[in-house]
Amino acid sequence: MDWPSLNEYEKLVIRMNTPRVVIDNAVCPTATLVTVDSARKHGILLEAVQVLTDLNLSIKKAYISSDGRWFMDVFHVTDQNGNKLTDESVISYIEQSMGSIHYGRTNGFTGLTALELTGTDRVGLLSEVFAVLSDFQCNVVEAKVWTHNGRIASLIYVKDCDSGSPIEDSQKINRMEARLRNVLKCDNDIRSARTTVSMDVTHTERRLHQMMFADRDYERKPILKPSDDCPVVTVQNWVERGYSVVNVQCKDRSKLLFDIVCTLTDMEYVVFHATINTAGDRAYLEFYIRHTDGTPISSEPERQRVIQCLQAAVERRASEGVWLELCAADRQGLLADVTRTFRENGLNVTRAEISTQREMAVNSFYVTDAMGNNVDPKIIEAVRQRIGLSNLKVKELPLLCHKNMESEEQPVGVGGAVLLSLGSLVRRNLYNLGWIRSYS
Repeated sequence: MDWPSLNEYEKLVIRMNTPRVVIDNAVCPTATLVTVDSARKHGILLEAVQVLTDLNLSIKKAYISSDGRWFMDVFHVTDQNGNKLTDESVISYIEQSMGSIHYGRTNGFTGLTALELTGTDRVGLLSEVFAVLSDFQCNVVEAKVWTHNGRIASLIYVKDCDSGSPIEDSQKINRMEARLRNVLKCDNDIRSARTTVSMDVTHTERRLHQMMFADRDYERKPILKPSDDCPVVTVQNWVERGYSVVNVQCKDRSKLLFDIVCTLTDMEYVVFHATINTAGDRAYLEFYIRHTDGTPISSEPERQRVIQCLQAAVERRASEGVWLELCAADRQGLLADVTRTFRENGLNVTRAEISTQREMAVNSFYVTDAMGNNVDPKIIEAVRQRIGLSNLKVKELPLLCHKNMESEEQPVGVGGAVLLSLGSLVRRNLYNLGWIRSYS
């Protein structure tokens, strides 16, 4: 790297603060090891995890350790098929991206207008939102929609249908915001709906977490049928070492570590040590955290808030319902028409990802009935007939919930034993002896 305009001291500082990245396929027989050594900075762990999750890589294990002003991350990663990383372009991208995380990363959505929407979720809401955008001659290029505990957060990237440029007319923006705010409002909602128009947006999924957090979705009780597999979160204090110890047990899924680290970072906690392990379809995560000022969690209300927020972070991306994929030639009003068909057939969209690839709309929707139950297959087929069998396909049906008899026969303390072993590993890495004390 050449820095002709810098003096020797400035070059030295840059070298010292540039993360060292090593990618190894020889050490582990089942995964690629990605090791990152770097000067410690608040948020750098999230940046490293974000690089991996943006590539849709699975993190099977991870060890995070911070010593003084330096920290080291070791990630065991695979591709979506469970294989090691062999694509040289992917490996090179990881090395370059990890090596520059100290200098920040852009979102990548240029030349678009970003709409941030939060409000009360209900059947047909997306249909009304996309109808408003169609009326204002907006073409939806990218969008992500999350729902949780009766609330909805959406980040939608649009451009003008005629010019293909960002929407910069302030009067048009004001009118559009007012229309969208009216759509998002609910008569029995004490909180007003929020709409924001921006030309500059941070990482989309991190922003969705921030929007849900600001909307305090974690305080609300589920309106739809709750999942049978809720995450288990515990928070205790290790008094001798001044850490708060967070344990999370839940079903393993894509981007789980990102969602948890994102929430801890945005709540102004620093992860000093952590172990992440997966076994089958289960994930076990343990974090040793402090506030940014170096103090642990200090009160029972704060402890309960951390538990609620982490449970919400895990649940927001949960894929509830039937997974439908729409692949069709993009046109103005396409999303308004498709979501209107969903509404007319009583389908509730629990999560959506909208994208445009070479003039083709490639959209994913997770749908349930109005009460959060599985949709009658006859209704799904009727919707497909209406939209087009070749355009709308069923990608995945929800798994039926069965009780696992083997798990019922296991002793109650198995989960705790796993977490204890993970905690012991961190303690050995710290070369300390001690035990965790809960709040008195």
